[in-house]
Amino acid sequence: KRAVTMEQHCGLITGNKEPVPLKSISVTLSINDFVASVSATLNYENEEKVPLEAFFVFPMDEDSAVYSFEALVDGKKIVAELQEKMQAHSIYEDALSQGHQAYLLEEDDYSRDVFSCNVGNLQPGAKVAVTLRYVQELPLETDGALRYVLPAILNPRYQLSEPSAKSCVNIKTPKVPLEDLPYTLSMVATITSQHGIERVQSNCCLSPMQYLADDKTSAQISLAEGHKFDRDVELLIYYNEVHSPSVAVEMGMQDIKPDSLMGAPSAMVSFYPDVPEVETSKACGEFVFLMDRSGSMGFPMNNQNDSQLRIEAAKETLLLLLKSLPVGCYFNIYGFGSSYEKFFPESVRYTQETMEKAVERINYLKADLGGTEILKPLRKIYKARSIPGHPLQLFVFTDGEVSDTFTVINEVLFNSKKHRCFSFGIGEGASTSLIKGIARATGGTAEFITDKDRMQTKALGSLKFALNSSVDDISLSWDLPPGLTACMLSPEQTAIFRGQRLITYAQLTGTMPQEENSGEVCLKYTFNGRSLENRVTFSLQPKTNASFTIHRLAAKSLIQTKDLGFHETSERVKEDVVGISIQSGVLSSFTAFLAINKELNQPVQGPIAQREIPRPIISTSCRAHKVKHRFRKNVFMQLISRQKANGSWELDEDLAKILRTNLEDIMTANPVKDGDPSTWATVLAVLWLHANSEDLKCEWELLERKSVAWLHDHA
Repeated sequence: KRAVTMEQHCGLITGNKEPVPLKSISVTLSINDFVASVSATLNYENEEKVPLEAFFVFPMDEDSAVYSFEALVDGKKIVAELQEKMQAHSIYEDALSQGHQAYLLEEDDYSRDVFSCNVGNLQPGAKVAVTLRYVQELPLETDGALRYVLPAILNPRYQLSEPSAKSCVNIKTPKVPLEDLPYTLSMVATITSQHGIERVQSNCCLSPMQYLADDKTSAQISLAEGHKFDRDVELLIYYNEVHSPSVAVEMGMQDIKPDSLMGAPSAMVSFYPDVPEVETSKACGEFVFLMDRSGSMGFPMNNQNDSQLRIEAAKETLLLLLKSLPVGCYFNIYGFGSSYEKFFPESVRYTQETMEKAVERINYLKADLGGTEILKPLRKIYKARSIPGHPLQLFVFTDGEVSDTFTVINEVLFNSKKHRCFSFGIGEGASTSLIKGIARATGGTAEFITDKDRMQTKALGSLKFALNSSVDDISLSWDLPPGLTACMLSPEQTAIFRGQRLITYAQLTGTMPQEENSGEVCLKYTFNGRSLENRVTFSLQPKTNASFTIHRLAAKSLIQTKDLGFHETSERVKEDVVGISIQSGVLSSFTAFLAINKELNQPVQGPIAQREIPRPIISTSCRAHKVKHRFRKNVFMQLISRQKANGSWELDEDLAKILRTNLEDIMTANPVKDGDPSTWATVLAVLWLHANSEDLKCEWELLERKSVAWLHDHA
C-alpha cells in the first residue's frame, strides 16, 4: 500500500512545484594512502505548513562500509542503531504514528549500490541535518592512480524480475531538469600519504591543491562552488612513490569480548605481487565478448559536450580487442538487450576469415536491442561446451542499468569455477554492485569507464591480464610471537594479475606482546612452475583508531562474501550476516539504521505528507553530439583495422595512403626486393605506431607484439 502511495506522489513533486525539503549535501573526505573515510551530511528544512516524510534515494559505491548514521535536530544529536531490517521498518512506522520524529537508512533489497534515507515527521519550519559515515578501499588504476568516486548519477534500472519492480530506484525517484534541482553539493578532501602527493586530477572543477606540509605528505582540495549533479565526482590521486607492501594493525574495542570480531586487533595486509610478464602471442583461450546493446548504450559516455556515444566507443574497443587476440585462440561476440544475438553459433577459431567476418559485423552494431536483459545470454554462454585447453575468458561491457543485480551475480558465482569474468561499467551511473560483483565472483577485474580513450586503455589492460598465465597456489603465512595467531577474515584469493594489488584482512587472537615486537607475513605463489614469495615485516604495537576503520573494512569484506541479497541468501547465512553487521555496525542487505527522537511528542494533525527528493534528468538523448576525433586517432584506427589476424599488413594503396606516401615510393625503398612485400609493410606499420602513437601504446602493445612475432617467423 505504501509503495502505491509513493508512486502516485512521484508526479506531484515536479508537477506542483512543492518546495523540496532537501536543501544541501556537504561531504568531508579524508584519504589516507588507499583508504577513504567519508562523512556526508544531508540538510533538510520543511517550508510547508504540514508535517512531512521525506524520501531520498541515492547511489553509493558498493564497496562503501557504512557504519554510522545520526541526526542533528535543534542542537541535539540522535545516533541511529543498526537493527534487523524488517524490525527497523516496523519500529519506524510505529514511531511516526505516535508522533515521534524518525530516521531510517537502508540498502536497496536488489542492489548493494543504491541507498534510501527516510526522514519522518519533519514538523513545519523544522530543520534537521542527517549524517552518514563510511570507509572504503580505493581501487588502483593501471597507471598507479588511486580512484575515488562520489556517485551523483543514478540511472533508471531495467527490471529482470517481477519483485525487482519494488526496488527503491524504480519507486522513489522523481526526476526534474538539471537547472531546477534545488539542492547543492559541496566537498572538501584532505589527502595524506607518507609517499608524498604528486597531483590530483578530476573530471570536475576543483580549487587549487594546497599542501598542508612542506614534504607534500598532506594536501587539501575542494569542489568548486556551483557543482550540479550532472556527473559523478571523480578524483585520481597520484603519489610520488610506487606503492609498497604494508601491514597495518588496529586495536579492537575495549569494552567487548577480546576474541570477538570488533574486540580483537585487526590487520590489513596489502601486497603488490611482482608477477613476471610473459610472452603472450602464443597464448590460448576462449574469449567471449558480451556487449550491451540496450537503448541506453545510445547515450553519451558522460555529460560533456563532445562526449562520444557509449555504443560507438564500445565498437572501437571491440575492434582493438579483436585485433589483439593471439592466433590459435577461439572467440565469439554476443550483443544483448531485451533479446540477444551472437556472431557465430558457437565460438570459432581465430583466423583471418573469422576475424574479417567479425570486423564487418562490428561496424553495423547499434544500440537497438531494448532493455538490459543480461541473464539469458550469460546462461547460454555457460551452457556451451567448453573447448579443451582453451579456458573461458568472458568480457562484459554494459552500462549496468539492471535493478536485480544479485540474481546476475549469483548466476556468475554458480559458474565461477569454469571461467574468469572481466567487467566494464560504461558511462556515468553504471552499477558498481553489478560490475564489481561479477568480476569478484570469478577472480577477474572490474573497470569503470567514462570516456572513450580510457575504455580502450582499460579493455586492453584487462586482455593482457587474461592472456598472462595466472598465478596459482596462493597462500599467506604468518610468523607471530608465541601465543598469538592470525585468523583470516577475507576469502581466499584465487587469481592475481601483474600490476594488481592484493588486500586481505585478518583477526589477531591470543595475547599481544607487552613490549615492542614485530611479526612477518609472507605471500607465496607459483607462476609457470616457479615458486615466488613476497615478505613484509610489521610492528605489533597496534594503533588506536576512533572509527575502527580496519575493523569496519574487514567486516564489509566478510559481509560481501556472504550477503547474496535479500531474496537470494539462505536463512542461516542471513542470520550470520545480521550478526556480523550488528556487531561491527556496518550496514548490510538485512539491516537498517534507525534513529527516533522521542522528545517530539506532538500528535500528528492528519496524515504526514510524503515528499520524494527528485534527482536530475540528464538530457542525454536530445543533445547534439559533435564528436571531435583527433585526426591522428582516426588514422590510428584505420591502420589497426587493416591488420591481419596473424599480425601482418598487406602492402597496397590503402596502406600507402594511411602512411601518407605512395605505393611506388614504398616499394622502391623496400630493402628486400624479392621477398614477401607483407614483411616490409608490417615493418613500416609497426614503425608508424612507435613514431606517431606512443601515447596510445597501451592500446596497440598486444597487436604490435603479434606483428613482431610474425616478423621474427617470416622475415
